[in-house]
Amino acid sequence: MRSTIPPEPKRASLTVAGRRLSFLDFGGPGRPLLALHGHFGEGRTFAHLARELRNSWRIIAPDQRGHGLSDRSPDFSRAGYVEDAAAVLQHLGFHRAVVLGHSLGGVNAYQLAARFPRLVDALIVEDIGAEVDGDLSFSLAWPHRAPSRSELLEGLGTSARYLMDAVREFPDGWGLAFDPKDMNASQQELNGDHWNDWLASACPALLVRGSRSTVLSTEHAKDMATRRPHCRLMELPAGHTVHETVPDKFAAAVNEFLGSL
Repeated sequence: MRSTIPPEPKRASLTVAGRRLSFLDFGGPGRPLLALHGHFGEGRTFAHLARELRNSWRIIAPDQRGHGLSDRSPDFSRAGYVEDAAAVLQHLGFHRAVVLGHSLGGVNAYQLAARFPRLVDALIVEDIGAEVDGDLSFSLAWPHRAPSRSELLEGLGTSARYLMDAVREFPDGWGLAFDPKDMNASQQELNGDHWNDWLASACPALLVRGSRSTVLSTEHAKDMATRRPHCRLMELPAGHTVHETVPDKFAAAVNEFLGSL
């Protein structure tokens, strides 16, 4: 009797400009889908989506620079993130892929389509706009290390529930798999007007907004969908992290869009 339990993803890495860039390959016989997480996240945030799509799509989910098991970088520029994403696809020999991104990863996704259009068949952008003005300075108050996991979670306060995947034990105590100073530098580079990049590509696109999002307004999302050709807007009952709050609804929306390609 064949098992219905999907295999564990394979952890692999490549070297980009002397840095390790780690990624998860969820395998399968399907077409490639590159999934890019947001700030504070890592590739395994897309494990549920990968399970739901495993019969038709092969999910590749990097830990983007400064996150997860990937090395830190002195550079958190827009070009740096985009070149990393392109490097992963080229490393795996993928000439084209669908690219999905949440928040930071969403901007990286549509900028990849703008700057490397031949690599991107379609876009799925989760809860981020063409204009970004975020502030992650609150993370600078989080503890760097704590004697125990429970004390770290206590120090993280209400933010802990969003950071469980990033909790790690280090030789000098418990901490997070990223440096908040890096995240703040990255956010500053992310802030700005990216309309030219959003409108630069014409491949099919799905824009997903959380109905309770404080990051992407209804008006801005509608404007993005109206101004870009071949773009579909979908709103789901969630905040900013749609793929985590309503994972089944998110996977169904993604699957429906992919089926239309």
